[in-house]
Amino acid sequence: MRARLTTLIVATLLMTPAVVCATEQVADLPEHTIMRATGPIVIDGRIDEPSWGAAAAVGDFVFPWWEAGDKEQTEARLLWDDANLYISFVADDRHISAVHTDRDAPVSQDDCVEIFIMPDTSHIRHYYNFEVNVLGTILDRFQLSEPTGAYTSKLSTATQIDGTLNDDTDEDTGFVTEIAIPFDSFVDTAPNVPPKPGDTWRLNLYRIGGKVN
Repeated sequence: MRARLTTLIVATLLMTPAVVCATEQVADLPEHTIMRATGPIVIDGRIDEPSWGAAAAVGDFVFPWWEAGDKEQTEARLLWDDANLYISFVADDRHISAVHTDRDAPVSQDDCVEIFIMPDTSHIRHYYNFEVNVLGTILDRFQLSEPTGAYTSKLSTATQIDGTLNDDTDEDTGFVTEIAIPFDSFVDTAPNVPPKPGDTWRLNLYRIGGKVN
């Protein structure tokens, strides 16, 4: 049986070395403060740098479209430095599956994570979409008011799988996906590149289930 399970969290992101308050414009949205990395981040899917250990998790993912299957939880953390926005996902997954290997393939059919980012909160239709499956296949889009979407970023990613890929006869533990998105990917819309402390962006994080949940 094919069960597609989607998890979602919505947040307002504050780029800062210290906690600050959200602006009035986005006060009705959940808020998360992204701390600046204190050292280099290596994109290897291990998230073992001290900065990751110090970063607070965004919070529990929710299941707005749940119909059936296990509600497997995902934990996400974010960091930034002058060059990149970093996102890590630690996902519980008893059956890990993925088949797509071509750039911009429909990776949402696989076990994957998705990131929607709006650097300019005054234009809600100007957002970036990044999707990465557990094979490291990337789909990226830049949506304007007319969503043609054609866009190629310099995103880098790595995934560590704790289990067996595409084998439903056993039970897996889960996977870790680590992502770095260069800030120059957002030069068309971001008020500041790199962001200044206190800048506010909007973001959605999703985790998509593959063939079996």
